[in-house]
Formats: sequence, C-alpha cells, structure tokens
Amino acid sequence: MKIIKQRNILTAAISALLLFGSCDVTDQSPVTLVPEEEAFADAGKVLGNILGVYDAAQRGFYLGAPDRGYPFGAASIQQGDMRSGDMYNDQLFYEITYIGGWTPSTANQEGMWIGTYRLINRINVVLEGLQTALANGVIDQEEHDSYRAEMLFLRAFSHWQLVTDFARPYADNPSGNLGVPYRDIPISNTERLDQAADVGRGTVEEVYTRILQDLDEAEQLGTEAGIPFRASRSAAIAFKTRVKLHQLDWAGVLEEAAKLTNFELAATPMAPFDSPDGNPESIFSLNNTAESNPGVNGALPAMYGNPALGGRGLVKISPLIWNEPFWLEEDLRRTELTTSSPDGYYTGKYTGYINRDDPAPLIRYAEVVLNTAEAHARLGDEATALTLLNSVRDRSTPEGTPSYDAGALPDGVIQGIWNEKRVEFLAEGLWWYDIHRLSGMGELPGIPPKAASRSISSIEQYEPGASITLDHSVPYSSHLFVWPIPLQEIVNNPLLAGQQNPGY
Repeated sequence: MKIIKQRNILTAAISALLLFGSCDVTDQSPVTLVPEEEAFADAGKVLGNILGVYDAAQRGFYLGAPDRGYPFGAASIQQGDMRSGDMYNDQLFYEITYIGGWTPSTANQEGMWIGTYRLINRINVVLEGLQTALANGVIDQEEHDSYRAEMLFLRAFSHWQLVTDFARPYADNPSGNLGVPYRDIPISNTERLDQAADVGRGTVEEVYTRILQDLDEAEQLGTEAGIPFRASRSAAIAFKTRVKLHQLDWAGVLEEAAKLTNFELAATPMAPFDSPDGNPESIFSLNNTAESNPGVNGALPAMYGNPALGGRGLVKISPLIWNEPFWLEEDLRRTELTTSSPDGYYTGKYTGYINRDDPAPLIRYAEVVLNTAEAHARLGDEATALTLLNSVRDRSTPEGTPSYDAGALPDGVIQGIWNEKRVEFLAEGLWWYDIHRLSGMGELPGIPPKAASRSISSIEQYEPGASITLDHSVPYSSHLFVWPIPLQEIVNNPLLAGQQNPGY
C-alpha cells in the first residue's frame, strides 16, 4: 500500500466513515478494512449507514473525539450565535468566536472544517455504496433514490455551511472570490487521496451552483418520509429559499416557497420546541436522544441552559437584543421562551437538561415565511411582505396588539423582517448568516458591536438604560470577517496553502 504521510483532512476523512468501523481521526487505515460488499451487503446495513451519516452530522468530531456537535449540532448553532452577538458569551468556552479572535490554529474553527469534511466524505462513500447495493439487488430503485436524496441534501447543506463560514458572501463578487472545495470523491482508500487533493476552492459562484444541483436532485428524488428528522423533499425545497436569498434571486425564493403546501406556522412560537416532531412547522432538525446525544459539551440545553434549572450557563441572551424596542415586552417569545436568573436571561427553547435530547432545529417554516417576505419586499410588493411578516409576529403577541403597517416601520419593511428574524430565531444561530449576506450586499457594515465578553453578571444590567460596554465589532472590510482555512489543512495541502483567505 502506498505510504501517505500527510495528516490533513483528506487522510482524516478515510477513518471512521462507516457505521461498522471507526478509528482515530488521523488514522491512515482505509475504510475498506470493512469491505464495501460487506458494509452494504443487506438492507439493514444500508439503512445503518444512512443513519450513521445523521449521527456524524449530529455528534460531529472535535480534537480527536465525537460528541461536540459539529458540524450541525449544538456547537455550530452556538458558533453562529457567538458571531452575531444577539446571544452573549458568559464564559471562556466560546470567547474566541465571540470576540473575533480566531487564527488558522483555533480549535473551534478547525473542528468545524474537519468535522464537516469528514461528514461530506462519509456521505460520498455512502452514495457510492448505494450504487453497489442497487446493482447487487440489495435495495430497489425507489429505496436507492430516496436514500440518495437524503445524502445529496446533507452534502449540499454541508458545503453551504462551509462556504458561509470560510468565504465571502455570494453578493460580493461571486465569480471572483474563492469558495471552498466541493468534494464529491469518496475517499474510501488511499489511492483516491491524490485525486481528492487536486480539488481546489473554486469560486463562491461555482460552489453555489453545485449546492443547487444537489438540492434540485434531492427534490426530484426525495420523499416526505421521516419529517423532521430525515432530509425530505420539502427540506431540500425549503433550504433552497435560504440559498437563493443569499444569491439575491428573489424570484427564485418565491418559486421554491410556493411548492411548500404541506407546512404552516404553528399556532404558538413555543410549539416547535414543546413538540419538535409534532407540529406543522419543523421541516428539518437533527434528533438527539438520551442514548445518542452530543454530550454535555455540545448539548443545546447544557450550553444555553439557565444554571438555576440545570444548564451550564455558558451562553445567555444579550442585553442588547433584550432591550430592542421592536421586541415587545408582552411578546410570548420573551415571556414563554426565556428564563431568568440573578445573572441574566437565558433561552427557554432547550430544556432537556438531564437527557440532553432537544433536537437541533435547522429549518423551520417560519424561516421560509420570512425569506419569502423579504423576496416580495425586494420585488416591490410590500403589502404581501407585510402580511407574511405579521403572520410570524402576530402569533407571538397578545390579542389586540396591532399588526405592523408601513407606518409602524419607520426603517422600512425589509428592516422589520430582519428584526423579526432576530427575535424569532434567537438561540438558533441564523442571524449570523444574514449578517454575512447583508454585509456582502453593503446593507450592513459587518459584525456589529456586542456586549463586552464576560461583562454581564447581573440581571440589573438588562434594565433599560443600563450602562453596557460595547466591543468586538468586525467590519466587513476586515480579514476577520471570514474564518481562515485551518493550519492543519494549509500545512499538509499544497493546493489549499496557496488559497488561504487574505490576511491570515
């Protein structure tokens, strides 16, 4: 066997890929220690490998061990919230992300890159195995297509996560700015390493083109089975509303949203969290159970949870968003989806403090509604935009609270939609992606000032007019606006070493 000395993400991707074999992240042993004909030898093993991909997405990999929540578990949601600043860093745990102090050797950013590409390679190995299983009669065409759709959705989602973390926004020179490597080569043995290493970053536009190709095929082949914990046809469609919003394809957003006729807003903003798989709004979430969860260091209720209720109290609500005038005092998202302690306010969305079994919410219909509202507003139809905006807001306000009209939004309907997103998806990590998009459009100046890290220690600091020290803004012009390609990758991959983000 060819000796491989590089210990970059490509060699790391060989290990721990299939449900039936695992090893250390830098192990050079190929996944073919479990022969493909065995790994996909019967329908049960095929399903096991599909579920293993979801497990990899949920539990992730960090510093040589699972259970941290990368790429799509708790840790990635917290990373988004720490970048945006509406959630507040109260401890050292996420301080580097909160203050914008990352470097190419920062562990959290490296964990995101490595964990996501490990997942992508696992997806590619399973996609190849599905073809083998179909050819051998282990699964039929319908099963193959359904499984393939799930894998394509997850591959698209993974690359989109990477391109928004490690590259400039689509709105800013998409054909000129570097994206991320779009990997579709299954590295199931060392002979494929050189081929995979030849895949460079491409442009942001090229990455988005590949993302939409995967999502279009996932829509075509997918089913609605397993909602919200399996990637359905609707998940692919809903995710395209987010992708096309970032592309400034307003008409495309409306076209995709019109296909989603089997979802609606839940009656209350609490329902998607009180009953995550029993409400009409949850489109795609990663499931957690007492038997399989992201561990205390990656669990949503642990990280975000009020210490008075059993959480660790590492991340709480920022007093800045708490005192925004657009977040009404009587809003149910303030009164029913938050908790208080002497040191501040915490989200109440995640409450499984013992079993750590809260799902990680990744796509809700409320996002589709607000994406659609913005697309209508961009195209000049403010009346429809207002109707959609009010449909999300009004379910959270007491009876008799006036709905928005144009006169009640002095900064405009689009600003009102952004404000609503910040409240609706607080502690779900989504506001960072809008900061990324809108900064690239020139409509935001970058990451805004935040409450200074570890400076909020009393609930009195949430009172209107309280003195809050501001810090940690990152202008869009700064190289720190995007994460660097990790040092581990740069040192060992000559191609990507020449494609590092400027400034690092």
